Formats: sequence, structure tokens, C-alpha cells
Amino acid sequence: MEKYCLYIVLTRTNTVMSKLIQFVKNDEYTHAAISLDKELNNMYGFGRKNTYNPFVGRFRQEKVDEGLYKFHKNLPGVIMEVEVSKQQYKKAKGLLNHFIFNSNLYKYNYKGLIHSLFNKAECSETRFLCSEFVYYILKESNIADLDISRNLVRPQSLLDLKGKIIYKGNLKNIKSQNNNCNSIERESFYFPLRPQSN
Repeated sequence: MEKYCLYIVLTRTNTVMSKLIQFVKNDEYTHAAISLDKELNNMYGFGRKNTYNPFVGRFRQEKVDEGLYKFHKNLPGVIMEVEVSKQQYKKAKGLLNHFIFNSNLYKYNYKGLIHSLFNKAECSETRFLCSEFVYYILKESNIADLDISRNLVRPQSLLDLKGKIIYKGNLKNIKSQNNNCNSIERESFYFPLRPQSN
């Protein structure tokens, strides 16, 4: 019987925003992304549009050796494997594809971030925090329901999901490895993000 998995990636960078969240919430991890492959070749989240500008955020493809991550010799993180059904896996893929093809519509939820620091709900149809986005994919795919406003879901909250931690440590040290979790028509659902129009 085939096994279907999603991968939740939690990290902590040394940015001012990350340090602020860590200070206010005392969280070990301050950023979240989601991948449908164990090697994280197709990992997505919400973060900076440009590496040097923390004030413009959007939906984007992420790689541990590019963008903001490139400047970190040590990138503390966790990779969590969440086993799902075939139907849930296909639903998550479809949702990700929607974000990919409509990436110009989605922005970072700065207002939601401020509200989340004070435990106040603030959601938008087109704006997401990084962990809010990961949770949205999981909830809309009927994988997890934490029963709270999605902007209140912090990266740290995602550790409460039913899953298995398959890696903890410096994400920069990850080496390619064989994926023991097969998927359905894996590559047919992936497309690179389109260039952003200014």
C-alpha cells in the first residue's frame, strides 16, 4: 500500500522579526513552510519578496540554500513528516497549485502578525503569515484542525500535529536522501513560480 506524506519545515532565522517573535512568544521556531517531497525541492511558504527588504512579503518558493537562508551558516530547524491519505495529499497539491498559479494575489499578513502577538484573530482571504499558510493547507485538506483562528497558529503550534520528526538540527547540513514516501504523479503537479510583476 502506497504511503502519502507532507513535510512541515520549521526554522529560526536571525532576523529582527524572528528575534521579536522569539522574545514575545518564547518560541524555538519562528518560520514555517510546507513541502510535498522529503528533499524539500518544492517547499513553499510566505516570506520576504526580496532578501534585503523585510517590509514586502508574499507567497514564494523557498530553498534552504537561497534567499535569506543563504546567509545563515547555521539554520536551526525541524522537518516533520505527516502521513496523510491519498485524497488529502491530492487536495493539498491542488491548493498549492492554486497559490502557485495565483501567487501575485497573495501577500504577507503583517496586520495579522501584530494581532497574533496579542492573541487577537485577524484573517484575510489574500494575506497569510507563514504558519497561517501551512495551517490553511492542512485544514482545507482535512488533515488538521487546531480549532483556533488561523493567524494565531504559530510555527511552534505545528509541533502539536500528529507527525514524526525526521530531522532536527542545522538544516544547512541536510543531504539528498532517498524518499521512502511515494507520491502520486509527483512531478506533474509542480511548476516553478511565475515571475512577479511590479
